[in-house]
Amino acid sequence: MKRGWDLVLGAAILAGALALRWADPLPLQQLRNLTFDTYQRLQPRAYDPTLPVTIAAIDEKALDAFGQWPWPRSTLARIADRLTDLGAAAIAFDVLFAEPDRTSPAAIAADLPADAQYNAARAQLGRLPDPDAAFAAALARAPAVLAFAYSDDAALAADPKIAFPFGFTVIGAASEAGVAGKVQSAPYAILPLPQLLAATRGLGEVHAGDPDPDGVIRRVPLVVAIGDKLHPTLAGDALRVGLGGQTAQLRLTEDGFIDKMRIGEAIIPVNDRGELLLYDSGLQAGRFVSLADVMAPDFDAARVSGRLVLIGAMVEGLKDIRATPLAPVMPGVEIHAQILEQILGGVYLNRPYYADRLELNCLGLFGLVLLGFLYRRSALGGAVVLLAAIGGAVALSWWQFSAQGFLFDPVYPALAAVVMFGGGTLVNYLRTEGEKRVVRDAFAQYLSPVLVDRVSAHPEQLKLGGEIRPLTLMFCDIRGFTKISERLDPQALTHLVNAFLTPMTRIIQAREGTIDKYIGDCIMAFWNAPVDVADHPRQAILAAYDMRTELRRLNAALAEEAAKAGQPNADLRVGIGLNTGPGCVGNMGSEQRFNYSVLGDTVNIASRLESLSPAYGVDLVIGEETAAAADDFALLELDRVRVKGKKLPIRIYTGLGATEEAARPEFQALKAAQEEMLARYRAQDWDAAEARLAECRRLAQVIAEGGLAGFYDLYAARIAAYRADPPPADWDGVYEAKSKAG
Repeated sequence: MKRGWDLVLGAAILAGALALRWADPLPLQQLRNLTFDTYQRLQPRAYDPTLPVTIAAIDEKALDAFGQWPWPRSTLARIADRLTDLGAAAIAFDVLFAEPDRTSPAAIAADLPADAQYNAARAQLGRLPDPDAAFAAALARAPAVLAFAYSDDAALAADPKIAFPFGFTVIGAASEAGVAGKVQSAPYAILPLPQLLAATRGLGEVHAGDPDPDGVIRRVPLVVAIGDKLHPTLAGDALRVGLGGQTAQLRLTEDGFIDKMRIGEAIIPVNDRGELLLYDSGLQAGRFVSLADVMAPDFDAARVSGRLVLIGAMVEGLKDIRATPLAPVMPGVEIHAQILEQILGGVYLNRPYYADRLELNCLGLFGLVLLGFLYRRSALGGAVVLLAAIGGAVALSWWQFSAQGFLFDPVYPALAAVVMFGGGTLVNYLRTEGEKRVVRDAFAQYLSPVLVDRVSAHPEQLKLGGEIRPLTLMFCDIRGFTKISERLDPQALTHLVNAFLTPMTRIIQAREGTIDKYIGDCIMAFWNAPVDVADHPRQAILAAYDMRTELRRLNAALAEEAAKAGQPNADLRVGIGLNTGPGCVGNMGSEQRFNYSVLGDTVNIASRLESLSPAYGVDLVIGEETAAAADDFALLELDRVRVKGKKLPIRIYTGLGATEEAARPEFQALKAAQEEMLARYRAQDWDAAEARLAECRRLAQVIAEGGLAGFYDLYAARIAAYRADPPPADWDGVYEAKSKAG
């Protein structure tokens, strides 16, 4: 290409780069976030234990001391009084108290049966103190700050006319309503109980900020809007109460941008959405003290006295888990604590409202200089200028961060210059083809070709790393495989396993399933990842039906093979378990080796359902959620079981066919008879159950060709056993699967 065309191409790339930076799409934002996260990792904010911020943790030790969460409000009242006595400057609860105490006497009385014999108990409960009233009295004595949450759901919201304890003075705007459109907002608020709200000195919105698309919290709001009114977040109001302030100020520039907030004597740089940039110090054990220790008589008051105390959960399953630039898992209450530390320590990150404009101007100026240099000088000279400019931009950006706390992006201008210098078309082509090649290489081993093509065409559907999504799990196992393997030599056994796994894998992939792994003779597969499969429960059931058909063909072929070779025949029987529910799916393993796999309770239940198949004499056991998504299939309920490790029972089913089979009058008659048999069985009406069982056997001979004989034998044995030794009066008909094998 001639030098003139080089200039045209460079100018076109520069114009495109400027337009792209002006639009600032999500990938550029993520690139900028990655740059600033790297700065924080290289120079994190130093944790200062002398700053007066403490988290009083609801941790395992506290749960051992006070019992299961939620604790009675009387316990919370004692905690509030204790922290007040210890001299806490502010006590902020990172907990919503929108509902009455479930352990209160009134709540217990309401749960009593409507029977006269309980009237005395109700009267006695009515005379007991109200824990919510005790908690409200403790809050009135304390420098307390309660939490509220904004909501789009009017049904959950409190009266929006309820007065908030704390508001804002806006400097530089005609009204609050003009500013409310800039900050995070919702039309409604979920407030504490009125008696608690009346007693508290402060009230703050509880969430620790909205994560960026990569799930990382980088900005934490200090102000939110409910309707057209501005209100503080939890950290901001905790600071106000701790400093004894009455209100806060929000300042706008002449251009109408929010850039500063004042709480007490603290002048806080915020962005145009009223958010403070999180300067992360990472997880710090020194921030925490267990509430169990706080309540101990020998607790050191210096750990609380004069401090802003945040009360929040640190227990798995209770804590609000967030990701920050330095910590992939951080409790939300610790983010509130970090914000308070930044304000009290005067250590901020600041990306001023004019940063985007400044970076855009610098990109344009540098691009024009580079174009002029390249047009007049050699490409080598241009490369020297390019590298020097990139190095200078990175060094200046780092100095601004490390010395001043300002965030300016050097990476996008550098990349734009590199692309402008080298040309964009080839780079873009290679990148696109490389992405498709990586996708194909990564998933060709365990996805069907259809899914590989879909992921390659739409890589945005692929989310590597762990994500929670609804899945359907399948476990398929050869019955009696140990005995079969004992009769065969290694070569014959390998041939048998391959002959089984190959067609079964092909069937699963044809039904848009993903092979997770082979565990000996067992296949583990799942549906609806890495790409969406809209009707994944139905596809999984249809795959099981196809596998059943394929197994009959395979057994016939193996029998013919064995007869010709004069070897013993291995008549294969399988058990298949299907279950639908949420699962964590993604690339899992180590840095050296990982697999695309799934974890979670849904997986465990699917495995247990597969292991129940021999006990029920069927080759397919389907979980309740899977069956519900295919209620027009020919499915029969088998039982209600409580599998190992689960408290609640689940219904299990087997399948005889799809919609065509379900429409047959013979199946409808069998289904009705089986439902009636199970109902009589659970009602302990053994004679009626036995009669319906006989009817089921007769009908099943036609519809299922005797394939349910083992299942009916099981219930016949149960009925006989219960006749001899009846179950207890409170028996609910649920079968207890004591082990994984049922």
